[in-house]
Formats: sequence, structure tokens, C-alpha cells
Amino acid sequence: MKRTLTSLTLVLAVLWLLFSGMYTHPILVPLGAVSVVLTVWLTWRLGIMQPGTDPSRLALPSMRYWPWLMVQIVRANLQVVARVFQPMDRLSPSLATVRISQRTDVGRSIMANSITLTPGTVTLEVHEDRIEYYALSEDLVEELNAGDMDERVTRLEKEL
Repeated sequence: MKRTLTSLTLVLAVLWLLFSGMYTHPILVPLGAVSVVLTVWLTWRLGIMQPGTDPSRLALPSMRYWPWLMVQIVRANLQVVARVFQPMDRLSPSLATVRISQRTDVGRSIMANSITLTPGTVTLEVHEDRIEYYALSEDLVEELNAGDMDERVTRLEKEL
């Protein structure tokens, strides 16, 4: 367990440094350190990390998934912007369900967050074999139900 929490601390610290870009700011660096320590403490206290789950194992497999997800986010952004400037009858907001093949909590969490990160869709509820979500249009529902995201997340899950 100690190795897992140490790995989590290192991964969170590196991510914070990469995403913040603030390496010398007298207030932000200590606050970043406090946020990492607090997150690791809460993770330990809530029992979220099971022994043997090493967050650093997620780094390499996710390097193949994140670029694909970023492209999907940009594409969805462009679709949403196009719909905003078109007549209202082109919008068809709906609640939908997509079947998922992930078997772990981490896999289902990655899938649910990937849906929510994609503009025009928001995850509402996660079940063992499906995710209920809101979509801004039928095109987004069809794209998600095509299964490409599910296949990629399942591949990522198997590599963990």
C-alpha cells in the first residue's frame, strides 16, 4: 500500500507541474504540494486505492488513449459550435444509454469521464454494463453508440 501511495504522490505531483506550468511562484507551488498531499491522504482515508493498483502503470497505456480523446474533443467542439449557429430544429437533445464492456471501476470511470469530456454529452449514471448520458443531438448519440470509444477504453483497461 505504501508503494501505491508513493506512486500516486509522484504521478499527481508530475501532472500538477505539467499542467500548471508554475515552477517558481511563491504561493502556487506550496499550494500545489498541499493539494497533492491532501488528495493522497483522502485517497488513503477513503480506501479508494486497492493494494496492487499502481497509478504509474496507467501512464504508458494512456499515452495512446489521450491523443485520440483530444481529437474527439476537438471534433465534438466543432460540431457543437456548428449546431449553435444553425436553426434550432437541428438540435435534438435526448437521454440515451450506451452499452459498455469495461469490467473494472477504473475502466468504467475512464469511459464515463471520456463521455463527459466530449462536448455535447454528459454522463448521468454508470451501471455495470451501461452508461446513461445526455446528448445534444442524435449525431452524438449515434457516434457514441458506434462503439469506438468503448473499444479504446476497454483496450486501455486491459493494459492496466
